[in-house]
Amino acid sequence: MLTESLHSTWQQLLQPYTQDQALIGEGFRLVISHYTESHRHYHDLHHLQALLQLQHTYADRIADNERLSLAIFFHDIIYDVKQTDNEEQSAMAAAAFLRQTSYPAERIEQVMDFIRATKTHVNSSHNTDLDYFLDFDLSILSAPAADYITYTQQIRKEYSIYPDMLYKPGRKKVLTHFLELPVIYKTSLFREEREALARQNLQEELKTLG
Repeated sequence: MLTESLHSTWQQLLQPYTQDQALIGEGFRLVISHYTESHRHYHDLHHLQALLQLQHTYADRIADNERLSLAIFFHDIIYDVKQTDNEEQSAMAAAAFLRQTSYPAERIEQVMDFIRATKTHVNSSHNTDLDYFLDFDLSILSAPAADYITYTQQIRKEYSIYPDMLYKPGRKKVLTHFLELPVIYKTSLFREEREALARQNLQEELKTLG
């Protein structure tokens, strides 16, 4: 079961840094309550699990899997399409929780920086782990065509408060931004395996927006 799998991962992550089982449980309930909000159709527990699975798959290429996993758990904990500071609020939520544990302050700041980077998908620190994290976050762009179409439908539902006349130009701007980048993916592995398909998916979606 999805929740059980996530709980097991969460427990393993936090146990080295606190013996307070109530705190660990409180943190997990916070994660679940946010990622199961009714307005979420893509940025939900399935998205969370997908990124954790990618982190597990590529664990041998990542220097600090613990830090990356914590960034994954918190990166979309705050998600409101009407707001522009979701990433900053998510970073603050991560810090507020982790500061109750013995997780090192310097690494809390790094988790926050990872989360903040998902706003622009720019890695100014040249940290290889952050490259992987940002590629994981954009992995859906290179999904098989049918899965990509489902993703676009889920995103449209999340923005259902906006009519097409507002949504379509905004979505076009996002897609065009990615297509105009020299490369979408930051790691050579993702570029080799996923770049071409991601560009194909984005171009096909652009056609549907008129």
